[in-house]
Amino acid sequence: MPTVGIIAEYNPLHNGHVHHFLEAKRLSGAERAVVVMSGPFTQRGEPALISKRARTEMALMMGADLVLELPVGYALQPAEWFAYGAVALLEASGVVDSLIFGSEAGSLDELLPLSRLLADESGSLKAELRRRLALGEPFPAAYSAAAAQAFRREAEGAPETDAALPVLAWEAAESALRGPNNSLGLHYLIALRRLGSGIKPLTVPRLGAGFHDPAAPGATIASATAIRALLQEGASPADYMPGYALDILKREQAAGRGPLSWDSFKSPLLHLLLSRPPEELSLLLGVDEGLEHRLAKVIAGLDVFTVSGLLAGLKSKRYTYTRLQRMLAHILLGHSKDENTSGKLAQGPGYIRVLGFRSSGRELLKEMKQKASLPVVLSPSRLQHPQLSRDIQAASVYAAAFASPDRGELYGDYLKPPVMI
Repeated sequence: MPTVGIIAEYNPLHNGHVHHFLEAKRLSGAERAVVVMSGPFTQRGEPALISKRARTEMALMMGADLVLELPVGYALQPAEWFAYGAVALLEASGVVDSLIFGSEAGSLDELLPLSRLLADESGSLKAELRRRLALGEPFPAAYSAAAAQAFRREAEGAPETDAALPVLAWEAAESALRGPNNSLGLHYLIALRRLGSGIKPLTVPRLGAGFHDPAAPGATIASATAIRALLQEGASPADYMPGYALDILKREQAAGRGPLSWDSFKSPLLHLLLSRPPEELSLLLGVDEGLEHRLAKVIAGLDVFTVSGLLAGLKSKRYTYTRLQRMLAHILLGHSKDENTSGKLAQGPGYIRVLGFRSSGRELLKEMKQKASLPVVLSPSRLQHPQLSRDIQAASVYAAAFASPDRGELYGDYLKPPVMI
């Protein structure tokens, strides 16, 4: 039975996600859908608005048959490793036939040839990337420019009969890479090639507002970023979310389990930043290029400590908010550089963690247990793995920010079964 894979965060789930889900089923012809979802912390380095269990419930109410957790060691990575970890999970499941993602391009015509070139990471690409990073360019911009230049060189040097390089101007390649969804989608394609996966990639055009656009009155689709901004302002996102997702969000809010933001974690974060000497901070992932000293300087200059104030003080042309937020998340969770080397990340996830499933997903889960190339985990107590230990720790740290966290919330990974609908 055809099964489509979707990689998402649903932070929170909104009407644009519903459109993407329905298009995924239509374009793939799949009868079943498997979602790989970030847990308590998202790819941009932010705490999720509500818990992974609540967001899993949203996904299942939408129609997903099975929801899997992307280990936090991949969820808090730049696009390359975020994509690699998520695609590796879909591949390891043994049940997914296709992968669909949203993009500004709306087709694979520009992205596929780029993925063929970039999957091997040529020497010229690496050298140009290092040069641009040394000049202080943020990684996303540096990678996009280096990739476009590598494509240009390859295209100019290729014979006219080379079927591996379709006609695509390097200017078009550079333009395509500027779109954040295009860029992430490209890394999904690269991951498929590096894994030698037979999963078929598909893409659907992104609709409505862009990532940074505010919610527009009268519209029905807004970005998750715009919806989170509305919630911070005390406004209702009802126009932009399906009713079941809004009800779950309201329930979590009434129970004191959200919405969470970085300032929900300001006390434990400040404690860590003040109690750890710079030489210890420098061992943690993302604390590079003297940032351990810059952190202390910025904190000392704040009249009142807030995480948003800290980020504003750290922000520069060299350091994007996303990079800085990931660094703070790694500090909060104690993620060391030694645990997250490229070599270790390239090994992929060590298990498949099931967050939830529908009644229609029971057969899919049974099939996955037979075909998967990794252990399928429904109860974390049944597996010992460093990645899983970090996932459980991240969930506990996240739950500690609730208004009145109880034992079931702090140790929910152990005490609660997967969400079932």
